[in-house]
Amino acid sequence: MAKILVTGAAGFIGFHLSRRLLDRGDQVVGFDNLNDYYDVSLKEARLQQLEGRDGFTFISGDLTDREAMTQLFAAGRFTKVVHLAAQAGVRYSLVNPHAYIDSNISGFMNILEGCRHNGVEHLVYASSSSVYGANTLMPFSVHHNVDHPVSLYAATKKANELMAHTYASLYKIPCTGLRFFTVYGPWGRPDMALFLFTRAILEGKPIDVYNEGRMRRDFTYIDDIVEGVVRVTDLTPVPNPAWSSDAPDPGTSYAPYRIYNIGNNNPVELLRFIEVLEEKLGRRAIRNLLPIQPGDVPATCADVDDLTRDAGFAPQTTVEEGVGRFVEWYRGYYKV
Repeated sequence: MAKILVTGAAGFIGFHLSRRLLDRGDQVVGFDNLNDYYDVSLKEARLQQLEGRDGFTFISGDLTDREAMTQLFAAGRFTKVVHLAAQAGVRYSLVNPHAYIDSNISGFMNILEGCRHNGVEHLVYASSSSVYGANTLMPFSVHHNVDHPVSLYAATKKANELMAHTYASLYKIPCTGLRFFTVYGPWGRPDMALFLFTRAILEGKPIDVYNEGRMRRDFTYIDDIVEGVVRVTDLTPVPNPAWSSDAPDPGTSYAPYRIYNIGNNNPVELLRFIEVLEEKLGRRAIRNLLPIQPGDVPATCADVDDLTRDAGFAPQTTVEEGVGRFVEWYRGYYKV
């Protein structure tokens, strides 16, 4: 039985992952600061689903508190760490950039130091599809260069990958970064499109549709994501013997370091996504068509061949199924 630290355990992915790890018998220590970036009561409701379960312990704290993080790792003696806590959101990074440096850079530094000094066997951490930035060659591959971010959020996630590589190289800490592609599903984040659209449509309010709905996203259902994360957590990376410093591969390394895309590999246009939502809600949306926002990219599509080969990752959930399950959860949770 592994003892796994899951940071961001009250968050969308962290909650679902913690539940899945507990289901299979792992010991989970959940860590979260329950900040008010979005509705705290939703985070508390997720936690209530976990607290009281055998094997689960919750610790409230902040990634940026160096002393508290040192104590957490020293006392915890974790086998593995899945680091999902971060300041999320591309658009919010235009408004409050310092929050991203504090949480995503300083906080990640504390995670790395905790792993270094306490014998953690494997660090899995959340990166993001946003690191592809100005890239347009589809599908996005971990073997492509990603040096042109278009938001500070993306830049901090790219920095996390570089920081993790440094620690994998210097201290031989096995590190795996996961570039998530537009995760959705029950208990999702209220700042994301599906949640915002559902609420507005049910209230008869217009929805803001950026890039006039022509954006394409690799929408990935939460259960598929969690299955991939669990498989990766069990798959400790090793050095790639074929890695060459003459032609460096960004996705692997001479160190125990890997990067994987984790997405659906089947992009859907935003207008189609809205149509599916309308079908599941039985209501039409009032669409407010707007230009693309600063920091947004017009399309994402994940090349998941590496994750499929190494971990057997195979997304199962169609957008029609996934949106239907979200709507069912939303109506039940909010009693609509």
